[in-house]
Amino acid sequence: MRVAIVGAGLAGSEAAWQCARRGVEVDLFEMRPVRSTPAHQTGDFAELVCSNSLKSDTENTAPWLLKEEMRRAGSLLMQTAHECAVPAGHALAVDRTTFAAKVTEAITSEPLIQVRREEVTAVDESQITIIATGPLTSDALSQEIARLSGASHLYFFDSISPIVEADSIDMAKVYLAARYDKGSADYINCPMSKDEYDHFYDALLEAQPVEERDWEKLNYFEGCLPIEEIARRGRDTLRFGPMKPVGLKDPRTGKMPYAVVQLRQENLRADSYNLVGFQNHLKFGEQARVLRLIPGLEQARFLRYGQIHRNTYINAPTLLTETLQMKQHPTALFAGQICGVEGYVESIAAGLMAGVHAAALTAGSVPVPPPRATAFGSLTHYITHADARKFQPANITFDLLPPLEQNVRDRQERHRQQCALALREFDRWLAAAESAVTTHNQAS
Repeated sequence: MRVAIVGAGLAGSEAAWQCARRGVEVDLFEMRPVRSTPAHQTGDFAELVCSNSLKSDTENTAPWLLKEEMRRAGSLLMQTAHECAVPAGHALAVDRTTFAAKVTEAITSEPLIQVRREEVTAVDESQITIIATGPLTSDALSQEIARLSGASHLYFFDSISPIVEADSIDMAKVYLAARYDKGSADYINCPMSKDEYDHFYDALLEAQPVEERDWEKLNYFEGCLPIEEIARRGRDTLRFGPMKPVGLKDPRTGKMPYAVVQLRQENLRADSYNLVGFQNHLKFGEQARVLRLIPGLEQARFLRYGQIHRNTYINAPTLLTETLQMKQHPTALFAGQICGVEGYVESIAAGLMAGVHAAALTAGSVPVPPPRATAFGSLTHYITHADARKFQPANITFDLLPPLEQNVRDRQERHRQQCALALREFDRWLAAAESAVTTHNQAS
């Protein structure tokens, strides 16, 4: 039995790989480049459109735990990310062009995966199908999903950070450091005095936003607010958010600046940098005017301005089981941002889970969700058990994991024990899932 996977983004690519490595044939549908989206620029698989960071890779952090579970499960995208890594302190960041090209090559070279460059507008309920079309699902497929779910979609607006050319940065006014001294000093830091910050803040609030379309309702995801939205909450909100100077002492003065803008390397050539946390919804000309007030960026050349785009996702608590199957249509699974996870790492993880579960279905097995104590299990538990009336996408955090049986007061030790428990439980679950499919394949 073949599995149809709609969308070759992060989740769809990982799902296809997981199916194939279990001996399952896959039809992978991707409408790009035949039909593009407002945010994508290429037809490559797993294209990263907002940032090039896959979050912290510091041991015993929540993002590390989720990535470690994926590494143990043989994640193609995790392996590729490490092959394409660029310096980013304690974070795992990639050269996004190389990353997407390598994923595309691996997927298209796999004999069990047939790539079909076409738009899907209808779901065949007689076939096992993974819908992994991401936040920019086409209107036609959105209507089909609405038909299947019997409910209207939720949506929010997500944003993209600007990118500048490296040689347009005035290096005499900036310095290299990593916040809290975690990892190597790979970030370019643009320090601001109080006067410089106040001037920037006032200009930001006065800048003209992109005009809303009649059908738009700006319903931002709280974890990815545009900088102008953060600024409107108070004069110091940026200094406690994306411009936080804590741990970024200027080596030239020995003092901590009033505020800091951080730039992260965008690719292996180190010829471009993105402004960390500086997603915005301003007109391009206004962005150039305001962002050039940042010390070191007075002559900045922008390779890409910040943008805003619609993110579509389903109300997972009402529609999905913990195996990412639709309650009313068990042959249809959802993965990636459209299922209600937020972030690159979480999207890949959801794709990996959907691929494992789809492979189990083809083997005639009953899919078993990952244990609650794991990062995988906690993530799916949240999106399928959250309050449906207030549901918002979630990143992986320790808050999603269940507490330990014994209270551990020291936070670092508590997290270490949670990670150790999660990995033991994950290894047991993965072995059982692998065994079920292997037994079926041998019997066949």
